[in-house]
Amino acid sequence: MIQINYSLSHSLIATNTAATVDLILNFNGEKTTNASARRPLNLSLVIDRSGSMAGQPLRYAIKAAQKLVESLNDQDLLSIIIYDDNADLILPPQPVTDQAAICSKLGKVKAGGCTNLSGGWLLGCEQVKSHLNTEHLNRVLLLTDGQANMGITDASVLTKTAQKQAEQGIITTTLGFGTYFNEDLLIAMADASGGHFYFIQSPDEATDVFRIELESLTSVVAQNLTVILQPESSVELREILNNYRTNALENGLEIFLGDVYEVEAKQLAVQLVIPPQNNLGQLPLLSLNYKYQTIINDSIEQLSGELPITINIGSEAEAQQIQPNQSVFEQTSKLRIAQVKEQAIALADKGDYQKAAEILRSAIQNIQQKLLTEIFEIAEEIEQLEYYAQRFETHNFDSISRKEMRDQSYQTRTRNREDLNLRGINAGDADSLEAVSSFEQGVLVECVREGGKLRVRVISEGYNPEFNVQFPRQIREEGVTYIVEEIQLSANGDFYRASGTIKRLVKPGEERQAGTKKAPKSTNLQAAKAPKSFADLETTDTVGDGVIIQCVKEGSKLRARVVSDGYNPNYNIRFPRDIRAEGVLYVVDEVRESADGKSYVAYGKIRRLVQ
Repeated sequence: MIQINYSLSHSLIATNTAATVDLILNFNGEKTTNASARRPLNLSLVIDRSGSMAGQPLRYAIKAAQKLVESLNDQDLLSIIIYDDNADLILPPQPVTDQAAICSKLGKVKAGGCTNLSGGWLLGCEQVKSHLNTEHLNRVLLLTDGQANMGITDASVLTKTAQKQAEQGIITTTLGFGTYFNEDLLIAMADASGGHFYFIQSPDEATDVFRIELESLTSVVAQNLTVILQPESSVELREILNNYRTNALENGLEIFLGDVYEVEAKQLAVQLVIPPQNNLGQLPLLSLNYKYQTIINDSIEQLSGELPITINIGSEAEAQQIQPNQSVFEQTSKLRIAQVKEQAIALADKGDYQKAAEILRSAIQNIQQKLLTEIFEIAEEIEQLEYYAQRFETHNFDSISRKEMRDQSYQTRTRNREDLNLRGINAGDADSLEAVSSFEQGVLVECVREGGKLRVRVISEGYNPEFNVQFPRQIREEGVTYIVEEIQLSANGDFYRASGTIKRLVKPGEERQAGTKKAPKSTNLQAAKAPKSFADLETTDTVGDGVIIQCVKEGSKLRARVVSDGYNPNYNIRFPRDIRAEGVLYVVDEVRESADGKSYVAYGKIRRLVQ
C-alpha cells in the first residue's frame, strides 16, 4: 500500500495575478511489520570479467556479489553469468539454499578477454525468462566496466531490446564500473526497462552499491505506479522536473513512475502556471488519478485512487504575508540544477565548453538569489557547479567528470535517497596549494571519502567533528589535511564554512610554494623488452595505471591483443613472442599507436598478471 501527500511552493496566491507554482507529490510505501512479506526475487547477476576488470576491480566485484548472495534466501531464485568475449552460465537458475557453495563458485572467476556485453546480458534475460513468475520480482543486474566491443554494440538496438524485455516483465538494472563504460548506454537501458543505474566510482564501492540495490528490491511495496495528471481548463501543466517516461493524453499527461519502496519515497515534481483569478477561496488545480499493483493476502492486486490538488486564492495583502515553502524550493532547485547539468554535458559534447560553463554559473546565481545557500545540500551543489564550470573553462572535462555529472543528474531526477545524491570522488588538485609542515594559527580540516562522496571534517578541537564543511571541490583530495584560516558556523547551525587562506599540511621536507606541483611522472619509456623466458617474467596482482594485454590462439598462432578499455582489440600489437602463452594476461606500462595508426606498440616493463 502507498500513501500520497503533496506540497505547493505557495499555499496561497493573490487574486487577479498570474502565478507560477511548483508542486511536489510524494508516494510513500507503508512500512510492514512482517519481514517475510517481501516479494521473492528471480534474479540474474551478470558480471563483466573482461581483461580490463583484472586485479582489484574484479576482486571487489566478486566480493560485492558474494555479499549479495549472503543476503538472499531459499525463496529467491538466482542465476549467475560471467562474460568476456563469450558469455558463460556458471550458475543455472536455482533457489539460494547453499550460499557458501555459490560464493565459492564466484570466488573462482578470473578475468580475460573483451567485452561482449550483449551476450552476457541477453543470457541473463533468458535465465530470468525461464522462471518468469508474476509473484516474483524479475530482475537482471548487469555490471560492466567497459565499452561493448563484441556482440551487439549498437546502443539504440540494446536500448530498444531492454524496453522489449521490460514489456515481458524483465527489468534491467545497470552498474557502470570505473571510467571507460558508456554511461549514456547504461542509463538508457535502465530507463527503457524501468530499472536503476549506478556509477561504481571505485572498486571498494561495489559492495555499498549492491547493498543499495538489494535494499530497494527487498522493500518493494508497489509496482508499476502510473499517474494521470489532468489540469483544470485554466491551469497549464508546464513542466515535469523528474525524468520519468510520459505519455500525452487528450486532457492530461500519463506518467510512469515504476516501483515504490518502503525505504524510499517516490517523488514527482511539476510546474504549474495559473492565470489571474477573480474569485477568493479554494481553486482546483488538477486531478490526480493513480494505479499500482501490490500484494494483498498473498496475491497481487491492482489498486487505484484519485487526489484533488487545490490552492487558496487570497488578497494581495494576504499573499504578501505568506512565506514560500522553502522545502519545495529546495527540492525543485535540485531538480532544475540536475537539468542544467544535462544541458551543460550536451553543450560540452558539441565542443561548446564556454557556454557549458556559463549556464552552470548562471545556475549558481539563481540559487543565491533564492537565499537557499544556508542549506548544506544546496551549498554543496554550488561547490559542484563551480568545480565543473572550472573544468569546462580549462578544457579539463574528462570521462570521469562526465560520468559524475550524469550520475548526479540521473539520481536526483529519478531517486530519493540522500546516499545517492551528489556522489563524486574524483580527486581535486590539492598540490596547487601552499604546503607547510607546521602551523600556529588556523583550523585543521581533513578530506575523507564517505559513501561515494568527498567530505571535509574539522579535526581541530572545539568543533563538532560530525558537521560537514563547505569547502572548494577543486582542492578536495582524499586523505589530505588542510589548514584553514577561519571556520564559520552556517546560519542554520548545522554545517561549517571554510573561509580565508587554505594551505596544505605536509611532512617536513615536502614543503612547496603555492602553485608548485609535484614533478610529473616520467613518460620517457622505451619499447618493451622481454626477459629470456616466460618463467623469468616478474609477476603482479595489480594493474594500477598499466595496460592489460592478453594472448589468444588464432589458428596455429598466438596473438597478443590489448584488452584494457579504450583500445581497439582488433589491432595487432608488437609484443615479444618468447613470452607469449595462451590465455595469460600481461601488464605493460604503456601502449601507443604505431606510426601508421593501424597497430600498437608496448612500452616499459612487462609483468605477468596473477589472479
